[in-house]
Amino acid sequence: MVITKSRLVLGATAVTLSTIAVTSLGIHSRGQALFKASPKELVDEVWQIVQRQYVDGTFNQVDWLAVRKEYLNKSYSNQEEAYKSIREMLKKLDDPYTRFMDPEEFKNMQVDTSGELTGIGITISQDEKTKKIVVISPIDDTPAFKAGILAKDIIVKINGQSTQDMDTNQAVSLIRGEPGTKVNLTIERDGTLKQFDIIRARIEIHPVKYSQKQTPAGKLGYIRLNQFSANASREMQGAIKDLEKQRVSGYILDLRGNPGGLLYSSVEIARMWLDTGTIVSTIDRWGEQEREVARGIALTNKPLVVLVDKGSASASEILSGALQDNKRAILVGSQTFGKGLVQSVRPLDDGSGLAVTIAKYHTPSGKDINKHGVDPDVTVDLSDQQREQLWLKEREKLATLEDPQFAKAVEVLGQQIAARNLTSSDKK
Repeated sequence: MVITKSRLVLGATAVTLSTIAVTSLGIHSRGQALFKASPKELVDEVWQIVQRQYVDGTFNQVDWLAVRKEYLNKSYSNQEEAYKSIREMLKKLDDPYTRFMDPEEFKNMQVDTSGELTGIGITISQDEKTKKIVVISPIDDTPAFKAGILAKDIIVKINGQSTQDMDTNQAVSLIRGEPGTKVNLTIERDGTLKQFDIIRARIEIHPVKYSQKQTPAGKLGYIRLNQFSANASREMQGAIKDLEKQRVSGYILDLRGNPGGLLYSSVEIARMWLDTGTIVSTIDRWGEQEREVARGIALTNKPLVVLVDKGSASASEILSGALQDNKRAILVGSQTFGKGLVQSVRPLDDGSGLAVTIAKYHTPSGKDINKHGVDPDVTVDLSDQQREQLWLKEREKLATLEDPQFAKAVEVLGQQIAARNLTSSDKK
């Protein structure tokens, strides 16, 4: 199977709470639809796409042929009735990542590739077991981040409206809005309810931040990657090249709280660190596999430690899994989120859009991380209270020796640098 990379979706949740309905997607755009399908034709178009492409040939134990008969036997007087039926139809798959977007939602989603958002800046999903709306991660320095929203927070209410039985589309429509307006979220965290009033804003996202740090392990390059957007690989390349000029001894790549994004972005960035080896394998419902591999174009071979946590998802898990399995990096932190599914996004004939799960991915060693995540080599867990203190109240301590996960990364990296220096001396 040939999968067009620009259409592969690896957002941890597939939903960013802004005017953007889907986070960090690659879109294969057909431009404006040539005609507007009738409501019933639109329902059948969605059914046919799922029939051809869905990752599970059993359709998650749903009689998909019977579903078609049920929904095509209905009468539709307008598009809104069709949209409602499509959402009901897709809900039967019990897959929060396969979702329909009306024309406004689909248009907003396409804006996301520009790296500018309007909203509060969090990524969400619907928990597959509990059906609750869960925060995957707030985006750094956004209104949600500054308000204190954390990964794994459960959104119980939006402006006083319960999210019980609410899907991600409904949650997005309630949370997004014009810059300067307010949204109230009721959050459940560790069994306690918290209220957050958040002012929506226009958000310009620069996915890469970096600096040189003087540490007990020597002069290190620190790179923080917030998400795998369209310009992430270009910014990562610039960061590595600049830090190489500064002659750093090793690198710490911080993927904590990174919810994912474009597949090709994670592959391109992996190639900057790897000269050889498999990066990721995608497997469709027929068992056909496509592998992405390194191409001998790594920008550095210096020791590398990657920081991960439960907010590191999807494309973050591809990158960290590839570096771990190829023994290129040591992972420090806590177990990652566990989203190992790939979505394809396509426009429909009336200007709406459909994201459908078309494949799963495995790390180079063949691990299926869906619902489990990537296990770090060195575990340094932080409680929600510790994370809130570090990331919000004492932000100046982040990526310093007062940051427990960063401090452990420095220690581990120091050992790697010392071992490499010793090996180099032995060879002389």
